[in-house]
Amino acid sequence: MASEESPLLTSSSDGDKTAYEVIYDRFTRRRKRWIVFIVSCAGLLPKLVAASFVPSIPQVAKELHSTHAAVSLTVSLSTFATAIGTLVWAAYSSFYGRRTMYLCGIPLLCIGSCGVAMSNSLRSLLFWQFIQTFGCSGGLSLGAGVIGDIYKLEERGIGIGIFLGTTLFGFAVAPFLGGVAAQYWSWRNLHYSLAVWGLLELLLIYVLLPETSHPGTLGIDKLKQRRRIHIAWVNPLKSLWLLRSPNLFGVMLATSLVLITDYVLLVPLAYTIGVRYGITNKAIIGACFLPNGLGNFIGAPLAGRLSDVLIRKWQKKRKGVWSPEDRLRATWIGGLFMVPLSIGVSGLLTTYVGGPVGLLLNLLCLFINGMGVVFVLNPIGSYNVDVMHSQSAEITAANASVLIIYRHSFCPVATALVIPSIERIGVAWTNTIVAVLALLGQGIIFLTIRYGDRMRASVDVGFSTIENN
Repeated sequence: MASEESPLLTSSSDGDKTAYEVIYDRFTRRRKRWIVFIVSCAGLLPKLVAASFVPSIPQVAKELHSTHAAVSLTVSLSTFATAIGTLVWAAYSSFYGRRTMYLCGIPLLCIGSCGVAMSNSLRSLLFWQFIQTFGCSGGLSLGAGVIGDIYKLEERGIGIGIFLGTTLFGFAVAPFLGGVAAQYWSWRNLHYSLAVWGLLELLLIYVLLPETSHPGTLGIDKLKQRRRIHIAWVNPLKSLWLLRSPNLFGVMLATSLVLITDYVLLVPLAYTIGVRYGITNKAIIGACFLPNGLGNFIGAPLAGRLSDVLIRKWQKKRKGVWSPEDRLRATWIGGLFMVPLSIGVSGLLTTYVGGPVGLLLNLLCLFINGMGVVFVLNPIGSYNVDVMHSQSAEITAANASVLIIYRHSFCPVATALVIPSIERIGVAWTNTIVAVLALLGQGIIFLTIRYGDRMRASVDVGFSTIENN
């Protein structure tokens, strides 16, 4: 029977490049960096749009003569738009190309942002918020697809790391920007600013971003006959069917368990760190999110580099045989140590250490947690692209859409239980329970590494091989 050390996929003969490997030499190293920069900026937009609106809900409700609960419906609607949009843009990118989908989606973001800024009623706000979030929702899946297109297997982790770190940093910095806008500026001006950013991004993509899909792989290229303007139907929900694979579903479940630690630390921040250390200003509370985002930003490229090194190391150890699960070994440092320890120690600090020292050490825990989370997310994201290279955007979109729904359905329920749990058993014990859940996620990753070949063989969803990776 196959084991962790078993040969899975054999690489090509030494020295000679295959025709598939030559594809990755289409762009120079400098051009690839520019491409990563452009798609990272596009990936930053969905996080900013989603997270920057929440702190301004009281101001929006006041101006539109509505209630906080009614305005909060925009968050649920945005969640739905993001989940659907992620799947739609990814599915059509395999037919029309990555660049085309960017050029179709970002104008919707610009129009939607202006519509949100000019809204004078709740109904118009809901409509334009849907357009805004749907337009920018392809940033994550399209970006992962682009990086999978331009980087070889053993270089892919660092590219996805830079991209992922940038997008997650946006999620951390957005509450701070939203809080500053609500406190000192205007929520309308914030959305006008997002529209301007979208226009600049659109210009960058139009001028500098080439089509990165591999020649002959797009659906439109395979048509024998086509009209000048060819509109095709592509089922966006088909991507979700990829998750029937035990490997892909398992690592997605591990991701969701690790992300709980983020929510338990960050969502009740005003109640835990804010109350404990006497912080009431919205902007300062928002600034406490920044160490976590900085940890994401710094940790993601490091995790990507480590996963690339492990791919090369284990491939050499197996004398040229590639096992996709080798990349998941990079998750150990984050999932086994940084994530559970950071949330556990934060609970103890909040309980027993007061004053500036306690606050500073808690912020350090937020930074370490941010690094630890991406030490899990990055190798998993790269692993998904590795094993489903021909459908890299689709598998990224499937994971992203499920996790988006998870974040806004299960996570709010979980975090709603956090404050009662803190009141009943304390911050330390609450955080310890969540740390154990993160360790369970790491256990799933261990099983995937150990039995990955059997799991892939049990349900084949079109996995890639070394020859087409």
